[in-house]
Amino acid sequence: MQSITHAAQQTIGPAGRMTARPVVPDPLDLLEQFGSTLTIGREHEIYGQGDPARYCWRILSGCVRTVKLLEDGRRQVGEFLFAGDIFGLDDLAIHDFAAEAVTDVKLRRYPRRTVEALAESRTALAHWLHTLTLNNLHAAHERMMLLGRKTAIEKLASFLLEMARRSAMPGRVMVDLPMSRTDIADHLGLTVETVCRVLAHLKRDGTLGISRTGIELYDRRCLCDLACEPRH
Repeated sequence: MQSITHAAQQTIGPAGRMTARPVVPDPLDLLEQFGSTLTIGREHEIYGQGDPARYCWRILSGCVRTVKLLEDGRRQVGEFLFAGDIFGLDDLAIHDFAAEAVTDVKLRRYPRRTVEALAESRTALAHWLHTLTLNNLHAAHERMMLLGRKTAIEKLASFLLEMARRSAMPGRVMVDLPMSRTDIADHLGLTVETVCRVLAHLKRDGTLGISRTGIELYDRRCLCDLACEPRH
């Protein structure tokens, strides 16, 4: 890997002379020398609820869910995470939610103390972490609205649109859903029966098709209307 501090690229300066211009490093490049790669099997735990928050994680491939269990055994799925997503940074001393592999996942793991120490001296990394925190806060506000004010069909329509936006190919019709119907229900605060009933209704209406591994979006505009979201 090219040195971050000495990386430069050639540009044409006055009188046609070549001059070196420093390359602005990718903030993640600053962390790579401290990262390690792990593979976690499907349905295995990455860390548990209440475990010490010693690391943060970046997903290279696969899908991860965050999960919290209540004392009576009820489960809340906080979010689904995909390739490129970072998790484990928002917790303080311990993890409030567990993280579990929905599919086989490949991860990069970084010591949190190292990340925090680097952020104190590297402006680009500090800015990147600040932006990440703001994005996570915005997503949390959106989930509050979804769980607190939306009906079952609005919740599911919003979820499907989110999965479509986060797809590796956002414009495509087929959207993978690696999580189970139970996962979706526990994420949206619904029963499994309600999730299946709403999906069947949307299929009968011709809004979407259902396959073994995902959904096929036939009418994205209709989903936007059902989710009470603006059309883009």
